[in-house]
Amino acid sequence: MIDHLRHMAIFARVVDEGSFRAAARAIGLAPSRVSETVSDLESYLGVTLLYRTTRKVALTNEGRMFYVRVADMLRSAESGLNELNALSLEPVGALRISLPAFMSSSSISTAIAEFICLHPHVAISVTYTDHRVALLEDGYDLNIRPGWLDDSSMMSRKLGKSERALVAGSAYAASRPQPHHPSDLEDWDWIRYQQRSDVTEFEAPDGDMVKVTGNARLEVDSIDALYHFACQNVGATVLPSHLAERGVASGQVVRLLPEWGLRPLGYYAVWPDKSRRESLTLLFVRFLADHQTG
Repeated sequence: MIDHLRHMAIFARVVDEGSFRAAARAIGLAPSRVSETVSDLESYLGVTLLYRTTRKVALTNEGRMFYVRVADMLRSAESGLNELNALSLEPVGALRISLPAFMSSSSISTAIAEFICLHPHVAISVTYTDHRVALLEDGYDLNIRPGWLDDSSMMSRKLGKSERALVAGSAYAASRPQPHHPSDLEDWDWIRYQQRSDVTEFEAPDGDMVKVTGNARLEVDSIDALYHFACQNVGATVLPSHLAERGVASGQVVRLLPEWGLRPLGYYAVWPDKSRRESLTLLFVRFLADHQTG
């Protein structure tokens, strides 16, 4: 039976996710490998555990009885790991987390590297994407996202904040009259980020708020793409400060209206209330929070 413990865990994940493909995505294996593992388990047990269709799976009577026992076993194992992590000076386990793609070289990614170096018995799988992902449905232990929270029922902690800057390609800015007020940008070409509102809100030095809706001729779903197209002199856009500073240093972009403020984005760690890796997740979140300055 010991040789088939992994098979049993994969079988339970297939049931939890509702399909071989979803389970494969959560585990990080090929769908064919997941299906083969469950088939091997069925051969070992001499029963059919799952009815298979093209889109989903359903438990047989035997599979339903077996799943209850396997789920209990896995919960006990997870509880044991959590208890050991709580008592041990050296954490153990694996975390699957998601971060925005533009944070691949950020201070948070640097902190992840430091955490891994400090704790040799911890493994972390990181997905970098600017698209919103679901914690439970997509099989993540932790999401880190700017400006919004996944779900009010989730646990969360603010890790810091990121300043933002309005920029445009150097050649594009030179071809336009120098702006002195946000309203001067209404007829400029804008590069829009799909996850953000069309309206950009500016704060004047005296505290007054001004909203601008630019003419977005180009729309992208990636912050890195915003930066790239700004450098290509397509128009104006709002970037995280670390990207804006990189472009200014290279001479490819210029800051616009630097005396006008843009609301910073908060960065939040979000995880399930009943995390599978509760102690490890909390330790990791505290480490990130302690290593962020903004």
